[in-house]
Amino acid sequence: MKIRLALLLTVIFSVASIAPSFGAGERFALVIGNSKYPDAEAPLKEPINDARDVAEELKRDGFNVDIGENLTGDGMRRAFERLYGKIKPGSVALIFFSGFGIQANRQSYMIPVDAQIWAEADVRRDGFSLEMVLGEINSRGAGVKIALVDASRRNPFERRFRSFSAGLAPVIAPNGSLVMYSAALSSVISDNGSDRSLFVRELLKEIRTPDLMAEETLNRTRVGVTRASRQEQVPWISSSLAEDFSFIPGGAGPKPSSPPPAPPPVVAAPSPPPVAAAPSPPPAPTPAPAPAPPAGAQVAIATPAPPPPAPPQPPAPPQPPKQVEVTIPPPAPPAKPTESNTAIAALADDPTIKSLTAKLNDNPDDGAALYRRGQVYASKGAYELAIKDFNNSLRLNPKDVEAYNNRCWARTVIGDLQAALKDCNEALRLRPNFVDALDSRGLVNLKSGQTKNAIADFDAALKINPRLTSSLYGRGIAKKRNGSIPEGDLDISNAKAMDPNIVKEFADYGVQ
Repeated sequence: MKIRLALLLTVIFSVASIAPSFGAGERFALVIGNSKYPDAEAPLKEPINDARDVAEELKRDGFNVDIGENLTGDGMRRAFERLYGKIKPGSVALIFFSGFGIQANRQSYMIPVDAQIWAEADVRRDGFSLEMVLGEINSRGAGVKIALVDASRRNPFERRFRSFSAGLAPVIAPNGSLVMYSAALSSVISDNGSDRSLFVRELLKEIRTPDLMAEETLNRTRVGVTRASRQEQVPWISSSLAEDFSFIPGGAGPKPSSPPPAPPPVVAAPSPPPVAAAPSPPPAPTPAPAPAPPAGAQVAIATPAPPPPAPPQPPAPPQPPKQVEVTIPPPAPPAKPTESNTAIAALADDPTIKSLTAKLNDNPDDGAALYRRGQVYASKGAYELAIKDFNNSLRLNPKDVEAYNNRCWARTVIGDLQAALKDCNEALRLRPNFVDALDSRGLVNLKSGQTKNAIADFDAALKINPRLTSSLYGRGIAKKRNGSIPEGDLDISNAKAMDPNIVKEFADYGVQ
C-alpha cells in the first residue's frame, strides 16, 4: 500500500513538473513603429527607436518578434496576418504600437502612414481597430493577449472632422487580455522632444525587474510615468487575465515577501474637459491594494488615489438665440497674401496633392478629389487654391454641405467675411446643428466684431461637442471682448489645457 502510494505521488509530481503553466506557451509579438506620416508637419521622433528597443527586450524575454517600421495599410494588414497565422492554442500574443491613434465610434484605431483621413468614416476604413485585432487573436486560441499602445498623440487629422474625441477610447477586450495606453482615456500628450518616449523608458525598466507578474509590471510602469511627468501623463490599464503571467520566462514564481514602497498618491487625468485650475487639497495616503479580481473578470486598474472633486461647473448656457443677420462692413485686404508661384510649385510636389491632381487630370469632374485637394490646400495655408477647388466642387454638387463649411472657414481666414457668412448660413440651412459650421460661423462673427452672435454659435457647438477646443477658445475670446473677463479667461484656460496649440491656431486665423 505504501509503495503504491509513493508511486502514485511520484507520477503526480512528475506530470505536474512537465505540464505547461498558463502563459508558458509560445510567445509571439508584433511591434510597429510608425513615424513618417505625410500629413504631419515632421516625422515623429520617438516611435522607431521605441519600437526597436521594445523588440530587442521582447526577444530577450523569449518572444518570437516581428517588427515593422513606417508601415502602410497593406503593410500593417500583412503584419497582422502573419501574427494570426503563428498563434496556436495557449500561445501568448503581444502587440506594441507607437504612432498616431484615433478614436472613432467609441473604438481606438491604429493608423498606418498612408492613411487618407478626411472624415470619421475614413478612420474606420484605413485604421486598424484594436478591439478587432484582439478579437481575432483570441479566436485563434491565444491564452494571453497583451496590447501596449503608445498613440495618445495630437494627430494631424483632427481638424478635418472636428466632432472627434481626442485620445483613445476604452477597449472591450476578450478574457485573458491586458491592455495599456500611454496616457489616460480621451487625453493627448506631446512628445518630450527626445528620441525615446517616457512611457517606453519606464515600461522597459519594469519589464526587466524579476519576479513581477505582468499586471504588476504595467502598474509600476503607470506609477513611474505619472511620477516622472508630475502627474501630467497617467497611463491607462485594463486587465482580464485569468492566470498569472510574467514577461520574464520563469518569473511567475513567488512574489517578493515584502512589497515595494508604496507610491505617492496619483491623480488620474479625467476624461471630461478640464476646469480652471484651483488649489487642490493635499492628496490622501495611498490605500492598500485591492484584493485580486475573480478569474476572467474584466477590470480597469484605477490610479492609487481617486481624483479630487472637481469644482462646480458653471450653469449650462441658455439656448442660444436665433442667429441675427447682420451687415458686415466691406472686408479689409486679405490677411494672407496670394500664394506665390514658388509656394504653388512646392505644393505641387506634395505627395497627397500630386496624387489628387493626377486623378483630376484624368477626370476634371471628380468632385471627391476636388474637395479633398481643397482640404489639403487649406491645411497647408494655401487658402486661395483651396477656395478654387471648393468652388468647383460646389459647381458639381451645389448641396455639398462639407464644401460650404470648408469654403466658409477658408474665406474667414483670408478676411472675405461677407462671402464666408453666406457659406456658413447655407451649410446650416442644408444641415441644421452642423457642429463644424456652427464653429466656423462663430469664427466669422468673432472676426467681424459680432461678439454676441459668436458666443451664441460657440455655445451651440459646445452643446453638441463639449470638447471642441476651437469653439471653447473662440467663446473665451468673444466673452472677454464682450466684457465678461473672468468667464472668458476660464474658457481660454480650459481650451489651452486641452490643446496647447490652440493659441497659435487662432493667431494664424488673425484672432488674438
